[in-house]
Amino acid sequence: MAFPQVEAFRGGENLIRVVGHRGARGVLPENSMIGFDFTLSIGVPLLEFDVVLTADNVPVITHNHHLHAPTFRDADGQFLIGEEPKVSSLTFEQIRQFDIGRLDGKTAYGQRFPDQAQLDGVRVPKLLDLLDLINAPKHGNAYLMLELKSDPDLAHDTSYRESFVGRVLRDVRGTGLSSRTILHSFDWNLLAECQRQAPDLPTSFLTQLPENTDDPGEDSSKTICPDFRGLRDDIPHLVKDAGGAFWCPYFADVTAESVALAKDLGLCVVVWTVNEPEDISRMIDLRVDAIVTDYPGRVQRHLSDLGMDWQTA
Repeated sequence: MAFPQVEAFRGGENLIRVVGHRGARGVLPENSMIGFDFTLSIGVPLLEFDVVLTADNVPVITHNHHLHAPTFRDADGQFLIGEEPKVSSLTFEQIRQFDIGRLDGKTAYGQRFPDQAQLDGVRVPKLLDLLDLINAPKHGNAYLMLELKSDPDLAHDTSYRESFVGRVLRDVRGTGLSSRTILHSFDWNLLAECQRQAPDLPTSFLTQLPENTDDPGEDSSKTICPDFRGLRDDIPHLVKDAGGAFWCPYFADVTAESVALAKDLGLCVVVWTVNEPEDISRMIDLRVDAIVTDYPGRVQRHLSDLGMDWQTA
C-alpha cells in the first residue's frame, strides 16, 4: 500500500527533511505545546513525540513511563526527589498538577541541554491537544511521527497492546488526522498490532544496536527493542519484511551501505537523534531522508549553508 504521509518525510535531490524531536528539546521544554508550536513556526512541520497512557486511559505526550525527576516539578516548585511515580498510576488531572517548564541543571540530564529556556506553567499535554493544534488550517502541511511508548512491564500482554493502540487511534481518527500520522515504536509486536488495527497508517520501526550506551535520564529502548546482535546488516530487510514503511535507526548505527540498502528496499530512512554539527554533516553526506533533532534550527542552518532544502516548494 502507498502511504501519502511517507512522502512528507522522504528526501530527494538537495532535500533532507528536518523532524523536531519532542518539539525542540534543545531550546524549549520537551514534549510541550510551546515546543511544538515553536517548531512549526520556524518552518519545520514534522514532529516526533512520545505517547503514554494515564491511569484513566488518556493518551498523554511524555517520554518516560515514570514522571521524569529532572523535568517535573511539584506544586511547591520543587523537582521530584526519590521514587518517580508511574504515569499509568496517575490520572490525567493528577499529572496536570506538575510543571514541566524547567530543567534541573544539577542532574546529568539537565546538563545535556544548557540552552533550554526555563519557563513556568507548562503542563503535560494530552495527545488531543497536539492533534487540535495540527488541525488548524495554517498547519495543513504538518505531519506527526507518533511514538507509542511500550511499557516493558506489559510488553507481552496482548490485551494491553490492543487497548493502547485502540485508544491512540480513537484520538487520531476522531480528529481526522490518519492521513498525516505515522505510528512509530521500538516495540515490533506493538507495531504489528498497529498494522492489524490500522492498515491505512504506515508504521515506523525504531532500532538501536545493543552496544550503544543509553543517554542519561532516558528510559532505555533495549528492554523492548529486538536484539540485533549479529544482524546489523540485515536490519533494513527485517524492517521491510515486517511491513515497515520507515526505518528509524539511531544515527550512530547507520552506514552508507545500510542507507543505500534501505532506500533500495523502498524504506524511508529517518535517523535519530542528531544534534552535534559533525554528526549532522555526516547524516547529510549519507543522504538520509530525514534527520530527527533536538535543535531543528541547527539542522536547517547546515542544510541552508549547503544550498539544500528541508521542505518541498
